[in-house]
Amino acid sequence: MKEWISPFRLRRRGILGMNRRNVAYITRYNDRSRYPLVDDKLKTKLVAAKAGVTVPELLHVIRTQHEIETIDGILAGLDQFVIKPSQGSGGKGILVIVGKDGDAFVKSSGALLHPIDVKRHLSNIISGLYSLGGRTDIAFVESLVVADEIFKNVSYEGVPDIRLIVFKGYPIMGMLRLATKRSDGKANLHQGAVGVGLDIGTGRSIAAVQFNRPIDDHPDTGNPVNNIQVPNWRRMLILAARCYDVTQLGYLGADLVLDKRRGPLLLELNARPGLTIQVANDEGLLPRLRHIEGLEEIHVSVDERVDYVMQRFAKHRAPVSTLWEEPAAQPQAAGTS
Repeated sequence: MKEWISPFRLRRRGILGMNRRNVAYITRYNDRSRYPLVDDKLKTKLVAAKAGVTVPELLHVIRTQHEIETIDGILAGLDQFVIKPSQGSGGKGILVIVGKDGDAFVKSSGALLHPIDVKRHLSNIISGLYSLGGRTDIAFVESLVVADEIFKNVSYEGVPDIRLIVFKGYPIMGMLRLATKRSDGKANLHQGAVGVGLDIGTGRSIAAVQFNRPIDDHPDTGNPVNNIQVPNWRRMLILAARCYDVTQLGYLGADLVLDKRRGPLLLELNARPGLTIQVANDEGLLPRLRHIEGLEEIHVSVDERVDYVMQRFAKHRAPVSTLWEEPAAQPQAAGTS
């Protein structure tokens, strides 16, 4: 197993590291006064919806421990729903209910939860168990996204989502995240979901990884993940590009889903998106970031920005990632930048 990759190769591939991301892009292009718009999922949902960005329907908000006692009547009328902490991160605290079995609720993994278990989960959310910094939080209930059937053979139970990196209003790199048994039906890479790099010009799959290692087939369904075509791709890019106009954050991650009934929906935004998307795409972010920084012509409208990146950054489908294959003659490692 090849564990080490020279800094020279990473720079040659245009890989953006965490330190450079933080200093040159997040700090430079993201005004901290705008962070509450993305760090608070409920606030993101309300602001985005007001701006006309499609989001899953908000069903209920629980702000205090006392309100938990009145939740029985509300949840009794719901067969499918999602509970989220407003200030959670990394997918923590998200509870997905896909059905009911008598009085019990059925999770996406098939496990059963009784009403008292749901109340305990809500109590943990409000007490800050899943929030950034352990601060007192708010829980909200939203409608369950019904995944487009095009993904049914390459995702395990959960709903796939699409992460798009948006820089100065231009969606420059995309990744499809597929749930696995290991990730408990959630599209979270740190928990074991599969990341599939997407051609920004077409929405077709380029390469796939799980735990940062290249794969050809989904670990649970056994189906190939190198021939996926995301439908409504331009519409996805437009939705992500509009998030810049809503937040005025120059460097952000937009997480979208493709709902069977409503089409593309915005799930949440991230002012500090992770870097694994580069591995899934077998390409670094730096060349694209620098290209956008160097643009002399400013594309004002969302449509212009989307059309530009679809033409500029389109690429033909490539074999599964070669980033981790050592070259025949490895150059001398250079110092990191």
